[in-house]
Amino acid sequence: MSTIVAARPSPETRISPVFRFAMLLPGGLVTFFLILFALGLVIFLAFRSNDGSLLGAGLTAENFVTVATDPLYWTVTLRSLVIAGLVTLATVATAYPVAYYLAFHAGRRRNLLLFLVTLPFWTSYLLRVFAWKIVLAYNGVLNSAFIESGLWSEPTLAFLNTPAAVVVTLAHAYAPFAILPIYVALDTIPKSLLEAASDLGARPFTSFRRVVLPNSMPGVLAAALVVFVPTVGDYVTPAMVGGPASTMIGTLIQSQFGKANDWPFGAALSVCVMLVILCVVLLARGADRRFGSRT
Repeated sequence: MSTIVAARPSPETRISPVFRFAMLLPGGLVTFFLILFALGLVIFLAFRSNDGSLLGAGLTAENFVTVATDPLYWTVTLRSLVIAGLVTLATVATAYPVAYYLAFHAGRRRNLLLFLVTLPFWTSYLLRVFAWKIVLAYNGVLNSAFIESGLWSEPTLAFLNTPAAVVVTLAHAYAPFAILPIYVALDTIPKSLLEAASDLGARPFTSFRRVVLPNSMPGVLAAALVVFVPTVGDYVTPAMVGGPASTMIGTLIQSQFGKANDWPFGAALSVCVMLVILCVVLLARGADRRFGSRT
């Protein structure tokens, strides 16, 4: 005589709708008020004219016309993209060897090294930028070291208040954000693939070029986006270690919301920067799909 066993409900079906709603409510509120509402407010302000009030007056596209026709904003935007691109390139190039060592050669020291990689998160971002200002200053650590070594006789202003200082400072500040996604991508590569490549006669560099690098590209692209997106709009670092030649679009946006008290024009600049970043994200997504199809 056959017996009928009742199927047990899955954990998903046993969760009540009220409990689901209660769990999703905090995240939904944060998403709405801190992201969607804020974004909608910025877009609304971008189409207002500045009359001294908080939300402006009327509807106009004059702010976007000014951004599109004034060469100042094109120059600063292009400079911001170049600096952010150099920061991304320098950060990923230095983060990849660290992540590679953590994934394949760290051994028992992996947890300790991962802890050291995340240690900068425990310190203030402003504190790290100020530390680089002390290092690169006219009477700072770097100038003092060169004078003590006899390479030159007096300090130089070639380090601080330059675009190179901004690139170095931002690359150091965002290094952990690049190391971790690359490490995760490398750590998920099956070791059997490397063993198979070795058994087929592939040398270490060939295995890296044909196996490791293509499979780690999603992590590299993720690291590049994590670094590029915030550095485009950064204004703290250029203000502290950069000079007039290092002015970035984030500095202009901050000045519009601050000293100029022109919130509509600052919002228009912000929307333009968001559109540029959106194009970069879409390009990176297309590249990610291409690498995904190849691997």
